[in-house]
Amino acid sequence: MNIKQFFLGLFFLLSFAGNAQNNTKEVLFTIDDKPYYTDEFSRIYKKNLDLVKDDSQKDLNQYLELFIGYKLKVNKAYKLNLQDGAQYKNELKSYRAQLAKNYFNDTKITQELVEEGYNRLQKEIRASHILILVDENASPEDTLKAYKKIEDISKKAMAGEDFGNLAVQYSEDPSAKENKGDLGYFSAFRMVYPFENAAYKTQKGKVSKIVRTRFGYHILKINDIRANRGEITVAHIMILKPKPEETEKDAEKTINEIYQKIQQGEKFEDLAEQFSEDKSSASKGGVLNKFSSGQLSSEEFENVAFSLANPKDISKPFSSAFGWHIVKLIEKHPVKSLDEMKNELEAKIGRDDRSKKITASLNEKLRKKYTYKKDAKQFGLISKLVTNDFYEAKWALPANANDYTAALLTINDKKIDGKAFLDFIDKQQKAGIKVKPLSKLADTLFDKFLDEQLTAYYDENLETEFPDFANVMEEYRDGLLLFDLMEKEIWDRAKTDTIGLQKFYDEHKMEHMWKKRVEVTIASSTKQDMIKKAQAFLKKNEKPQDIKDKLNVNNVINVMTNSGTFEEGSDGLPKTMKYNIGVSDVFKEGEYYFVTKVDKVIPAGVKTLEESKGKLINEYQQYLEQSWVSDLKKEFTITVNQAAFDRIKKQLNQ
Repeated sequence: MNIKQFFLGLFFLLSFAGNAQNNTKEVLFTIDDKPYYTDEFSRIYKKNLDLVKDDSQKDLNQYLELFIGYKLKVNKAYKLNLQDGAQYKNELKSYRAQLAKNYFNDTKITQELVEEGYNRLQKEIRASHILILVDENASPEDTLKAYKKIEDISKKAMAGEDFGNLAVQYSEDPSAKENKGDLGYFSAFRMVYPFENAAYKTQKGKVSKIVRTRFGYHILKINDIRANRGEITVAHIMILKPKPEETEKDAEKTINEIYQKIQQGEKFEDLAEQFSEDKSSASKGGVLNKFSSGQLSSEEFENVAFSLANPKDISKPFSSAFGWHIVKLIEKHPVKSLDEMKNELEAKIGRDDRSKKITASLNEKLRKKYTYKKDAKQFGLISKLVTNDFYEAKWALPANANDYTAALLTINDKKIDGKAFLDFIDKQQKAGIKVKPLSKLADTLFDKFLDEQLTAYYDENLETEFPDFANVMEEYRDGLLLFDLMEKEIWDRAKTDTIGLQKFYDEHKMEHMWKKRVEVTIASSTKQDMIKKAQAFLKKNEKPQDIKDKLNVNNVINVMTNSGTFEEGSDGLPKTMKYNIGVSDVFKEGEYYFVTKVDKVIPAGVKTLEESKGKLINEYQQYLEQSWVSDLKKEFTITVNQAAFDRIKKQLNQ
């Protein structure tokens, strides 16, 4: 995360920290006659009260100074026209669009969909299906033809004919010839929503009603229903299916030899790295990304993985369509609670067909919320311009499209002209709408246009309708400007002003001190005999890497070393080590044995500018900012309404 993301992320958190409003609104102070009010001061103070650690910032007199300083910087940003920058405008637009999403959600319907999805996630369904393809925007004739096909197949299935054989014979899903329509196990959010609905609403052993999805018409047979096994993390060692010149026996022999090594106590991870032919996981000790039922292409693999009971359990060798495997259980992840999954489920709902319910609800709400009127005469003129070319995506805007400036649609006091509708029609050709006749097509397009315009009107007026939204946007707008200003006036200067930084260092260098330091090599091991050998090598001035090469053999790490210059109290140093030149005695802390070789002890002293640069630049930035705010107070005229401040102080202290 870069500093800008952190800075603006902090504004985002503060903006939602609370929504307390104060009905009292007086001018608290002015900057060059621009007023700032007590209600904003009160609201922001209350929101940030529990977040600030410095007690001086909780003092209202001090907080007023900080607040005035903040508004001075914002005024300076506007004076420098930073608000006109293209990057600023784009970032503000992007943030507003993200924030506005919260106001386009139907909480009630979203909650219902979350609960429905969560309840379905408790079960896994194994289903077979038969598909008859038909485009969702197909003509009525093609749609009816496809429906009759699936209807005939459905009657056969309902009459008891073998579903798998029907899938092989009739299904237009290419995989049906191989799997007889069997989709394996799946849970909620794995299939398109209408298909999922049919699966969860059909009893085990039964055939579903005909269901339409964007792929076509389906019927399903529910083969099994079981409790959701959750997700699982495993590692595996894989030997691929043999090449033509090899035999199955060779692969089986190899996997059995690896299994024997595991039985003899060799580490699974080392063997996976050395022998596994799944190159994507071998370097990670064979560890795979966690998965749930139906996510892998091998049901055999999933079943063996889920059959392991306890972490570190290891399966016997087994084969799948892809090769031979040995699986080690790392962790099982049961289905989380509803509270834990709420955000995840809401995100999934926003990405699939369920979101259409939320959109439909918003459209209905906005049609009731706003007054709108269609100009019948203008609509009639435009409707006549739409031809059959629309169905072939060949329709073109009329040459005189710009002449349609009369209002076609009025929403409250906003007028939308006919040209906007013509542009909308042009773009909709790519949607593949096949509604006929043309008069009905025009009505369908206008309904979509109306919903789009109502949504746009709602979006444009969020600041007017929702004070909380307006407050957050104002704070973010100021914060974004402030970041750009601080970067320009303070942060970049602190990094590049070498003369000023040197002067600041000279004045404050006694505040930047080293504790006692030590140049040392540290060797550690859980085995006392190994650490004694390391001690002997250190006494012979052997290099740390040479010591490890001699003691860490046969893929066993017996000794670790760490060399460098460490400050007294550093986490990298054993707590009980002695700061004496030379090789120490062996000593133990916890489960580890240590030996150290101290080459040099450096007494406490002043850090150089380069050594203290990171912290020093930060302090220099704070110094520059304080001086800069003092200059801003001279540049702008500030007038505080002391009586109003006294009244707001009294209210906030109650």
